[in-house]
Amino acid sequence: NSPRTAPLILKLFFFSPYAAKQIGVITENNHLVGAIVSLSPCQKAVNAMFRSKLKNKFEDGFKEGGQRNWVQVLCNSGMALQLAFLYILDSGCGERPIDFHDDYRGSWLALGIVGVLACCNGDTWASELGTVVGSSSPFLVTTGRRVPRGTNGGVSPAGLLFSLFGGLVIGAAYYLAVWYLVDPVQLARSPVQWPIILWGAFAGLAGSLVDSFLGATVQFSGLDKRTQRIVEVPGPGVKHISGISILDNHSVNLLSSIVMGLVTPILANLLWP
Repeated sequence: NSPRTAPLILKLFFFSPYAAKQIGVITENNHLVGAIVSLSPCQKAVNAMFRSKLKNKFEDGFKEGGQRNWVQVLCNSGMALQLAFLYILDSGCGERPIDFHDDYRGSWLALGIVGVLACCNGDTWASELGTVVGSSSPFLVTTGRRVPRGTNGGVSPAGLLFSLFGGLVIGAAYYLAVWYLVDPVQLARSPVQWPIILWGAFAGLAGSLVDSFLGATVQFSGLDKRTQRIVEVPGPGVKHISGISILDNHSVNLLSSIVMGLVTPILANLLWP
């Protein structure tokens, strides 16, 4: 294998849909890694363009093509960036397999970043695809009450499935690249690596549920009677649907990513085969 200038976990971050497209970070990458994760910057735009006219009908402030500003990028990727720098400081620049016994801190940080990215990607897939697939209205995650599409905290079977697959994509990309980049001798001495895929899927689904719970409780959702769109700020002509106005969408995304960045490696350490 050729020398690497940055661990894969950083490559996953820098090529994630929450950083690469908007920040434009340039890193040296192995060809296979590039083939797997270079599709990530396109995910958000493709997802956003899917039935974009339908989304524009019920989402206030919907942006064609899925553009993101620096605040959204930071809230989605800030936790991953912090863990990535800690990974470099602790483990250096090089690929390592997940091994909580012999490399606890490196494995913990790696799974933490996978958890963050899987959480964000799962939530993205759910919000961009799950809201426009199917004909039934979503239900509020806290009460089960049917709510209009686009309501914060609203979930649907399709949305939850997309969350799982969104996280699975991150886990699978990391697993394949570790399998390819890590020295075969070192890999043979290490624990099995396939659980990375499952923990990615877990973080995608669980992260979306955490995001939905916060959205249903501490984030305001209302229906603007004039435009018939879901809004996040109370005001005249806005009918309350759910939640109280404590956090905005950026704060909810940030908290969800922090939770999954901590929970994923803790559980993975306890349950790894």
